Amino acid sequence: MNLSDFDYHLPEELIAQTALKERSASRLMTLHRESGAIGHRKFAEIVDYFRPGDVLVANNSRVIAARLFGRKSSGGKAEFLLLKATERGTWIAMGGGKRLREGTEVTLDKKDGTPGEITVTVEAVLDGPGREISFSEPNTQLWLDDYGHIPLPPYINQTLDDTERYQTIYSRSEGSAAAPTAGLHFTPELLLTLRDKGVIFETVTLHIGLDTFKPVTADAISDHTIHSEWASIAPDTAKRINDAKLAGGRIIAVGTTSCRTLETAALRSAGIDGSLQTISQRDKNGETTEMCPWKPVIAFEGSTDLFIYPGYQFRAVDAMLTNFHLPKSSLIMMISALAGHKNVMHAYDVAVAEKYRFFSLGDAMLIHQSEF
Repeated sequence: MNLSDFDYHLPEELIAQTALKERSASRLMTLHRESGAIGHRKFAEIVDYFRPGDVLVANNSRVIAARLFGRKSSGGKAEFLLLKATERGTWIAMGGGKRLREGTEVTLDKKDGTPGEITVTVEAVLDGPGREISFSEPNTQLWLDDYGHIPLPPYINQTLDDTERYQTIYSRSEGSAAAPTAGLHFTPELLLTLRDKGVIFETVTLHIGLDTFKPVTADAISDHTIHSEWASIAPDTAKRINDAKLAGGRIIAVGTTSCRTLETAALRSAGIDGSLQTISQRDKNGETTEMCPWKPVIAFEGSTDLFIYPGYQFRAVDAMLTNFHLPKSSLIMMISALAGHKNVMHAYDVAVAEKYRFFSLGDAMLIHQSEF
C-alpha cells in the first residue's frame, strides 16, 4: 500500500487543544472490524461493550518532565527533549539552540526559570537535532521534577493548567516522552464499574518516544523503518491474560502501545524474536495462515520494532480502544490492519463530518470484532 492511502482531510479546528474537565465525557465511536458498522456513544457508556472475563490491557507508562531549558556559558539559550536513557548512563535527546557541538556545556534552569545547579554536556552529535547528553548528576530522579516540563505533542499550542491531565490515572512506570492517550478517558469510578462487571484490568509497559508523532515518508509503507521502543510484560501479568483468554475472555488493548506490546509478546511466544520489522510483509506474502490462531503472550523485557500495517495478522488482540490519529502515521496504519483500510478511512470521514475531537486530547474509537 502507498502512503497516500492513509491521508485524509482534517480541519484544523477539530484538533483538540484542551482536555475535557471530565475524562469520561469524551465521545466514543464504535467500529466493527468485519462489517465496518459505526456507532456513536459517550465514553462513559463503554461499560456496555464488555463481558465478564474480558481483559482490558493498558500501558502504565508515565510521561516524564522531559523538556529542559538552559543557557550555554556564552549566554545563548538551549533546550533538550529527553527521549530515552542509554545503558551508558547518558540520554538520547533532541537539542534546540545554536552550536550544540560535542563538548558543549549547558547550565539548566529550574522549572520556575531561575538558574539551577545541574549541567548538561553534549557527548555526541547524532542525526539532525539528535544529541547524546550526560548530566552532572546522573540520577535524574533526584532533580528532574524540579527542572523539567511535561512535553506536549507538536500540534497542541496551548499549555495545560494541570499536567496530570496528560497522565493516565494508572500511570506508574516513568519513561515516556508522550502519553498513551487512549487511556486518558478512564476515571477511577469507571475502572471500578468495569471490575464490578467482571472485566479484568491488566497493565503492560511501553515507553513512548517522540517518533510516535513522526509521519511516514516512504511512498511504499513497507519501506518505512519503524522506531524502536522499550516494552515489558511481567510474568504474572502474562499468565493472567492467557488464563482469561483460555477461559473465553477477549483481549482488548487500550491504545496502539498496549497493542504493540501484546503482539510482540505473542510473536515471541511463537518463537519469532529479534527484529520484527518485516512481519506484516511476511503475513501479506502468505508466510502465515490467512487468519492466525490465537497465540499466548509471553513475559519479556526489551525493545520492539514491530511495524503493524495492513497485511499483519493479529495473534493476541481481539479489540482495541484508541484515539483518532494523524494522517499518514504508523498509528493509523496499525488500526487499519485491525479494522480494514476501507473501514477505517470511512470511519475517519464520518468522524470529521460529525466533528469528533482528534488526536491526543480528543475523542475515542473502539474497534471490536464480535457483537458485545
